[in-house]
Amino acid sequence: MKGIIYKLTPYLQTVFKHLHENPEISWEEVQTTSYIKSLFSKKDCKIKTFDNSTGLVIDIGAGKPVIALRADIDALWQEVDASFQANHSCGHDAHMTIVIGTLLTMLESKQPIKGTFRFIFQPAEEKGTGALTFVENGVVDDVDYLYGMHLRPIEELKNGQFAPAIQHGAAKFLEGTIIGEDAHGARPHLNVNAIQVGAEFIQSLNNIQINPMFPHSVKMTTFHAGDKSPNIIPGNATFSIDVRAQTNEAMQYLTEKVEQIAMMLATFHQIKIELKTSSNVAAAVLDEDAIRFMGDAIKMSVGDAKLAPVIKTTGGDDFHFYTIKRPNLKATMLAIGCDLTPGLHHPKMTFNHDVIPKAIEIISNAMVSTAASYEKKE
Repeated sequence: MKGIIYKLTPYLQTVFKHLHENPEISWEEVQTTSYIKSLFSKKDCKIKTFDNSTGLVIDIGAGKPVIALRADIDALWQEVDASFQANHSCGHDAHMTIVIGTLLTMLESKQPIKGTFRFIFQPAEEKGTGALTFVENGVVDDVDYLYGMHLRPIEELKNGQFAPAIQHGAAKFLEGTIIGEDAHGARPHLNVNAIQVGAEFIQSLNNIQINPMFPHSVKMTTFHAGDKSPNIIPGNATFSIDVRAQTNEAMQYLTEKVEQIAMMLATFHQIKIELKTSSNVAAAVLDEDAIRFMGDAIKMSVGDAKLAPVIKTTGGDDFHFYTIKRPNLKATMLAIGCDLTPGLHHPKMTFNHDVIPKAIEIISNAMVSTAASYEKKE
């Protein structure tokens, strides 16, 4: 299998380059979906697309067990070199390349497939809604094991090291609106300055107290008030709040505190403050069997010295909705150490591409050994 992977590496470099240079944001991954479909349209596999969603699913083999591998396919929308644009700064271009490489490796190996290997190219991970849509579309209804992966920043995992699981925290994105009235800059007593309310909101967020044993954060990430006239005191504003917590219980506590702050400020200033959840992802629910298969595959592929402990991070991923919505599903995510700097979601994020074939080998071995173990149980 290793020989096949390294033979494919130059081709996969071309695939990565295309994906990296043609990013598409959540729910707009139309060309990405078409491109991936075109890579496999003439190969011995079953391709499924969806009327209500971008993304696609590709199956090879048949019957039980069903071992699935998921890649997220959307890019972020962020400022790069003074211009807002779609940008793959979270590694989804690498994730797609790894899954494409794993699928090609399985096809090229010509070995009999025990069961079904399913390759899931899922949209809208950054919105936290893609996995839920794929669950509703029945993508994992018959899946026994589900694997995923994510590049890790250098402060979490050294280059060339791999961990068999990522203990993601919960994440929630709140959108808020301050509703008031504008006033003349010379008459501040005639309205409530929405910017001042925003400043008080930020200070109150900073005053939230929670058990420090649970990693967490809550902060305002956007705030928009006023426009081109500097002599108008804005009474209206919109804002966003990013909430992170290592457990789902801590997330519930933080969410309630944010809602209480909004109510308190609205009452005090006699204005309206509306909050709504734009998206959220739950904390990880991982399976020990899946972690064991992935750990054994790491040792088999790159050696015991490259096996790192489970990664705990406050970052979030909608991958975990699969196991929450389908509790019988056994799942884990491979953590990939790749010299990723300056960090995830940084517009200039870079990583060591040499880990791509190694990740393909690990995941291929994990899927094959999982299927073989299932057959022995039968």
